[in-house]
Amino acid sequence: MRALLLENIHPEAVRLLEERSIEVETRKGALDEDELVAALQGVDLLGIRSKTQVTARVFAETDLTAVGAFCIGTNQIDLEAASAAGAPVFNAPFSNTRSVVELAIAEIIALARHLTDKNAALHAGVWDKSAKGSHEVRGRTLGIVGYGNIGSQLSVVAEALGMQVYFYDVVDKLALGNARRCDSLEELLSKVETVSLHVDGRPGNAGLFGAEQFDQMRPRSLFLNLCRGIVVDHEALRERLLSGHLAGAAVDVFPEEPKSAGDPFRSSLQGIPNVILTPHVGGSTEEAQQDIGRFVAGKLRDYAATGATVMSVNLPAVQADERASRTRVLHLHHNVPGVLARLNTVFGNHEVNIERQQLATRGSLGYVVTDVATPLSQPVFDELLALPETV
Repeated sequence: MRALLLENIHPEAVRLLEERSIEVETRKGALDEDELVAALQGVDLLGIRSKTQVTARVFAETDLTAVGAFCIGTNQIDLEAASAAGAPVFNAPFSNTRSVVELAIAEIIALARHLTDKNAALHAGVWDKSAKGSHEVRGRTLGIVGYGNIGSQLSVVAEALGMQVYFYDVVDKLALGNARRCDSLEELLSKVETVSLHVDGRPGNAGLFGAEQFDQMRPRSLFLNLCRGIVVDHEALRERLLSGHLAGAAVDVFPEEPKSAGDPFRSSLQGIPNVILTPHVGGSTEEAQQDIGRFVAGKLRDYAATGATVMSVNLPAVQADERASRTRVLHLHHNVPGVLARLNTVFGNHEVNIERQQLATRGSLGYVVTDVATPLSQPVFDELLALPETV
């Protein structure tokens, strides 16, 4: 098998795949659609981060077996097209959580203490030893928008620093520690002095935070976005920073980001005092990237070896171990009654003895892993493919 890994994925991923005799090619930057289609000819496994878009055309014009998103989000992948192509998609929902949380905490403290301004002044030769405008974070209120893996852990760490935490999520989530759930975004914005966004990049979240939401924030509040660039109206943010309505901001993600390291970057937020801009490095620590490389490459390796789909974001989850039988058949189908019976009828008609079988369903899809004692003839595969329910 062959794998293509893009966007500087950690070498640990290469090591794990090559241990399974998978040939690995790596590239530093992202690829556009035409480049990706061309690069994937003859490739089975694709590994990306957040910049490469894996569209329906990519799945239609290649023979991808599986895709690994070496990050949290999967909105850059057409999951419906992946499912239709029978390709599981794996991500790393937990591996870089701590790294993002630590950056958020560091930026909250830096903004509250105006460390960016103090740093710039001292580099310019100005000694400004003043406490004016500098505050401890202890006792201050933090509002977290999106209470998933990152938001909830940020809640715990911020509370340990003495902050009072409120959160809002469209899904009813269990509050950790003394965090308090708000029933609406408006309620949260009216209560807190610092707002940190941790929502996903689904299309419905585009433009979630704009002029209306900034105006609802309390005067001289702090604002952080470490989730997705499309979520925030940067022009509205710039206006509120320049007017003094907001006392500072930290932004790690942008609506348009360079494809590769060293490419030029432009933002309307550049040059504004007490604004921290970082190049999408929330999860970019050695520890996080190594763990992401290990986790996602492990999922790709296991699927290639056994058909295991546990933790796939789009296919039913089957925990398939190393096969002891002669042949393993993986069958993805539309989730309708009677498929398993029809599948086994095909095996029975060809006198194929089933040693073990696992079935899992997820929404409109079903996935069967079947171990049989003998090699299968081509007519068996032809009949399985001909079943109307076969994906």
